[in-house]
Amino acid sequence: MRIATWNVNSLKVRMPRVEEWISYARPDVLCLQETKLSDAAFPHMAFSSLGYESVHHGSGQWNGVAILSRVGIDDPVAGFASHLEADPDTRIITATCGGVTVSSVYVPNGRSLDSDHYAYKLAWLERLRDHVDALGRPDGEVAVCGDFNIAPTDADVWDPAAFSGSTHVSQPERQALISLEEWGLVDAFRRRYPDDRLYTYWDYRAGDFHEHRGMRIDLVLMTEPLVARMRWALVDRNARKGKQPSDHAPVFVDVEAA
Repeated sequence: MRIATWNVNSLKVRMPRVEEWISYARPDVLCLQETKLSDAAFPHMAFSSLGYESVHHGSGQWNGVAILSRVGIDDPVAGFASHLEADPDTRIITATCGGVTVSSVYVPNGRSLDSDHYAYKLAWLERLRDHVDALGRPDGEVAVCGDFNIAPTDADVWDPAAFSGSTHVSQPERQALISLEEWGLVDAFRRRYPDDRLYTYWDYRAGDFHEHRGMRIDLVLMTEPLVARMRWALVDRNARKGKQPSDHAPVFVDVEAA
């Protein structure tokens, strides 16, 4: 099973790029973030013509998350697990795809450490940890994929000094990721490439992509039973090139069938 995640930064703008990528990458499950579409505007039929079922949680101008699957979609839940506070910002959706419980997440940016948005980000991450508790057990098959807006370590940014005092690298944010790992989720890409300085996001400005000034903030977190069967992982930098790309590249992980 090929499980992928991609912040497309407006599906309306990026739809031709997404269709092109799907046609050659052929993910079995694709988690999308920042669709910036309402549920009514989501192109279910277009994805169906490509062989994918889809579920979407979005309200329009901002945010929006989706799951596409060609291995089935069961028990979709828009927002956090039912016993948790609602997700009015449409940042998380969950479904079972081919026996794997998958969540597509778009963690708030946080803006700056002294911002109310940062406090909201930390509170949202606490709810995500509670949500993971409801997904199943660490010895089950669970994947939480998406734009976490957190670089897990200094090795995941092009220059740690350039980010000093900023969001995305603060200890409370990183501790929230550690909490997910303590539950039993594994950063699959980093398990595969423990030392490589590979990034998933580059600002559009100042030639950052071409100068390799990026961050690794798009993650595929999986339970150990899935990671143990991982055979390959990739950041597809080619999808960040060309006409009207997203500022994020898709990430995918290949898992052998049980």
